[in-house]
Amino acid sequence: MKLARYLLPFGSPKAVIGETLFLPVMMVGLGMGINPQDPLWTAAGFPWAWLAPVILALRYGPFPGLAGAAMLLLSWFALSGMGWIGAGFPKLYFLGGLILVMLVGEFTSVLVGRTRRAESAQAYLDQRLAFLTHQYYLLRLSHDRLEQDLISRPMAMREALAALRELTGADEEARHSLPGADGLLRLLAQYCQLEKATIHAFAGGEPDPAPVASLGAGSRLDAADPMVRHALAEGALTHVAQGVPTGENPSRYVIVAPLRTVEGQLLGLLAVEQVPFFALHEEMLQTLNLLLGYYSDGLVMQSVAAPIRRAVPACPSEFAFELERLWRVRQDFGVKSIIVALEFDAQPEVEDLLLQIRRQKRSLDVTWLIETEKSRILVTLMPLAGTAAAEGYLARIDEWVQQQRSRSLDENGIVPHLLHLDEMPPVALLQRLFEISHVPDEARLLCPDA
Repeated sequence: MKLARYLLPFGSPKAVIGETLFLPVMMVGLGMGINPQDPLWTAAGFPWAWLAPVILALRYGPFPGLAGAAMLLLSWFALSGMGWIGAGFPKLYFLGGLILVMLVGEFTSVLVGRTRRAESAQAYLDQRLAFLTHQYYLLRLSHDRLEQDLISRPMAMREALAALRELTGADEEARHSLPGADGLLRLLAQYCQLEKATIHAFAGGEPDPAPVASLGAGSRLDAADPMVRHALAEGALTHVAQGVPTGENPSRYVIVAPLRTVEGQLLGLLAVEQVPFFALHEEMLQTLNLLLGYYSDGLVMQSVAAPIRRAVPACPSEFAFELERLWRVRQDFGVKSIIVALEFDAQPEVEDLLLQIRRQKRSLDVTWLIETEKSRILVTLMPLAGTAAAEGYLARIDEWVQQQRSRSLDENGIVPHLLHLDEMPPVALLQRLFEISHVPDEARLLCPDA
C-alpha cells in the first residue's frame, strides 16, 4: 500500500500541504492580533492555537496534524527568539496538544479505513450488479425469442452467446487488437442483419481509423463524423433515428456503438454504414448493444483471468475472473473473501445431492465443480465474506441436508474446507485447495465444467 494513502487520505497533495502551512500560521497571526501578550494562548483557559492541528488531523489524518503541531512549535521558537514571549518552554502545553492531535488523527485514520473498505465493497457490488444485469437480460431474451424469426434470424440467442464465448477465448497475445473481431462481425451480420460495418480498436485513447475487421468492404473510420463524435462523447450506442445534430456534413453511418465493459473501459468502436431499413428497430438495437457488451466483458474476463488460467487450466474463466478481482480488492482495500470447498465421495447417490447443494449458493457466489475418480469437490467463492458468513453457509447447508436425508454433512461423507483469500495469492491458494482436497495433478489440467 502506498505511503501517500496514509499521508494524504483526502484531496490533492498541494491542497493538504497548503492547509498544513496556512492554518497554524493563521492561528498564530490571530493570536498576535487578539492576544499579543500570549499569541499561542499558553496561559489561557483554552489553547486556541491548537485548533489548527486538530482540524488538520480531523480532515487529513495524524501526519498532517503532527505537521501542524510542528508549525506551532516552530512559531513558539520564532516568537521566543524575537523576545515576543517568555523564554520558558511550556512542556505540558505542547505535550497535551500533541496527545490530542494524535488521538484525533487515529480516529480519522480508522474512519478513513472503514470508509475505503465500504467504498471498495460497494464498487465491487455495483460492477457485479451491472454484469449480472447483462447476463439476466440476455437469458430472458434468449428464452423469449428462441423460436421466433428463424428465417430472418437463423441463429438462436443461446447459440450466439456460445459463439461469443469462443471468440473471447482467442489467443491472449492478440487481445490488444480485439481477437475474434471478424467472427463478431459475421455473427452480427447473421443475427442483426448488418450489411456493411467495421470494427476499430482504441489506440492512445482514440479509435484507430484502420479497421481490425470489416464487413461488406467497409472503409476507414471518419473520426470527424458527427455520429462518431456523439457516440464517443456519450459512451453509448448512437443510431440515425436519434436525430443527432449533423450540421452541414451529414453522417455516413447508420449505427455507431462503442465496445464498453461494465467497468467503463473502451475497447473498440463498431461503425455500421448499411443495414436493411426494416431491420433497424428497437429490439435489434438492444440486441446489438447487449451482444457487444457481452463480447467486451468476455475480453476483460479472459484478460483478468489469464494468470490463473495459465497456472490452473481447469479453473473456469468466471471463477478465475472473480478470484483475481477479489484478490485485487484485498490488496488495495483490505477487504477479505473466503472459499468454501465441499468434498464428496464419488458415488452415484451423491450426484443429486451435490446438484441440489450447488443451487443453495448466494446470488453473489461463484461455484466450480472439480471431478476426480475418487471424489467431487464443490468450490464456492464467497465475495466480501468472512468466517462468520462461511460458517452460516455451512450451517444452512447442513440443516438442509438433514431435512432431506436425516443425516448431517459428516454422516453423508461430505468434508468441508475453508480457505481465506488473505495473504496467499490466488494461484497458491488454489494449489493449497488441491492439496487439502486431494485433487490429482491430471484433474487440475482438465477443461472446466460448463
